Amino acid sequence: MNFSDHLRSQEIFMKVAKAAENIGVKAYVVGGYVRDLVMERGSKDIDFMCVGSGIELAEEVKRLYPKHVPLSVFRNFGTAMLKLEEGEVEFVGARKESYRSDSRKPLVETGTFLEDMERRDFTINALAISLNSEDFGEVIDPFGGLIDISKKMIKTPMDPEITFSDDPLRMMRAIRFAAQLKFDIDADTFYAITKNAHRLKIISMERIIVELNNIILSEQPSYGFKLLFASKLLHEFFPELVALQGVESVDDKSHKDNFYHTLKVLDNVSAKSDNLWLRWAAIMHDIAKPPTKRFNKKVGWTFHGHEDKGARMTPGIFKRLKLPLDERMKYVQKLVRLHLRPIALVKDEVTDSALRRLLMDAGDDIEDLMQLCRADVTSKNNRKVKRYLDNFDKVERKLAEVEERDQLRNFQPPVSGEEIMEVLGLSPSKMVGDIKEELKEAILEGKIENDHAQAKELMFIIAEQKGITPKK
Repeated sequence: MNFSDHLRSQEIFMKVAKAAENIGVKAYVVGGYVRDLVMERGSKDIDFMCVGSGIELAEEVKRLYPKHVPLSVFRNFGTAMLKLEEGEVEFVGARKESYRSDSRKPLVETGTFLEDMERRDFTINALAISLNSEDFGEVIDPFGGLIDISKKMIKTPMDPEITFSDDPLRMMRAIRFAAQLKFDIDADTFYAITKNAHRLKIISMERIIVELNNIILSEQPSYGFKLLFASKLLHEFFPELVALQGVESVDDKSHKDNFYHTLKVLDNVSAKSDNLWLRWAAIMHDIAKPPTKRFNKKVGWTFHGHEDKGARMTPGIFKRLKLPLDERMKYVQKLVRLHLRPIALVKDEVTDSALRRLLMDAGDDIEDLMQLCRADVTSKNNRKVKRYLDNFDKVERKLAEVEERDQLRNFQPPVSGEEIMEVLGLSPSKMVGDIKEELKEAILEGKIENDHAQAKELMFIIAEQKGITPKK
């Protein structure tokens, strides 16, 4: 397999080839760029490896550009990076690595081309393209990566036990690549993951969550989660999700397996949206079902209040997983808390009051909430699914009508607390809050419109009922 035409079509490759010749080193394109080129996938990041000094090679490449090119040098790691218009390119010298049992940070020494290739995580990434005159453009594949690409297989170049024990993050990366590329994991490689799952404890949560989010953003994230569960990696960092798995039966009454239901909801959401945080809301929506599970002889299994408890659990889980605690967490928390509200509306006669309250509570996230609710319909009964989805259509039409008429999305009271205090001569107090709440309830119940004049008129009536005399 030869990519010489591809290399000649891009200036950076010819510059690196020339620079390597100038300083007398062998140079190669390596890693993910080669894999993606073979698979005919787009790839921006380019990594170069030379048998010699990667920093010296980068400096020579920089010198060959007529205009200024920003160069960053990391001497402690023996690497360098050039920032070009087409993206960032990295340079490293061939190296070999050894590890201590309590750390994934390797002890690095200068190595040969083969030693550099064998230290890489998977055979599909242990590929190189020569930039040297004698075999320019040829793919070098010392560990059968091309065959594994054709077989759609994730496999380590060396003994997987050693690979994963040395750097346990590679276990997460194996599943991430499998999920992103829709590959299988070699049996021996997967067995080594299961044996070394406990080693994930030495990896920082920040590193784990980067890989997990990439799995979540894959086309069908349930595949990655099933691999995480089967390998026991998920048990190491997300026990709340693991706890959803399983079916319990009493008196021939069973509940559904909420783990696999959650994965189905996640896939349903992912088919419609690439919003990472909406996908996280799908993951979290039933997270509190295990602690709220109860058996009632008349109705069977119940999970009363799981939406509220799930919302309360969300900040703690996000904090432990090193996920953001800002508006993104609050967005997930909101959708978890509200995810049953539209479902309740399709079961009963829909009142304008209930629609107004939902619009006010969901705000600009109402469309995402409805998307989550639709995804939550996972029954195998097609007629039941159609009935629910038709009812959601009806709810969405009514929501649109109420929103157009009442403008309640991201509701702000038409009469503010400051105006109540100024007009009624009140100081900050519970009374001010009570009046604001009565005005809000009147709007939500449809007694008055979301209008300043009507709200102010009602404010005077409420004040009179409470024995408050307005300021003159």
